Amino acid sequence: MISDLRAPLQRPLVMTYRQMLEKVRYEGAYPTQERAEEAVRLVLAGLGRQLTGDERVELAGRLPFEAAAVLTAQIPDTQPLTGWSFVKDLADRAGATPATIRWDTGAVLAAVAALAGPDLLTRILRRLPNGYALLFGRAELTQAA
Repeated sequence: MISDLRAPLQRPLVMTYRQMLEKVRYEGAYPTQERAEEAVRLVLAGLGRQLTGDERVELAGRLPFEAAAVLTAQIPDTQPLTGWSFVKDLADRAGATPATIRWDTGAVLAAVAALAGPDLLTRILRRLPNGYALLFGRAELTQAA
């Protein structure tokens, strides 16, 4: 008897833009959908400036159209930012505190992680500098020296 121990194929989560905003609103405990949308636009624009290559294209294909448009409208920066520098950059752009933007980033990237799925998210994290795993709600694993 041959047993297939591989995990069943997991289909990526699909959601509308409104559903994505509701997920972000719930994750971030925002009072309105408009506040959730502000966070989505800010964080996805920032991510669009950091993410390149096939992972950027594949992620855009899994996001709702409106979210993908925000991500892909950005020209990637030539100088990649670490996770903490990413948060500080967004805080400067939004005129907000790093603590507020860290909260926004976690809420938005939780929804992005769900839409990306575990395999794509792993590839995205390999492409980005250190510090992004925690923003996506994953442990930051490093190699022993």
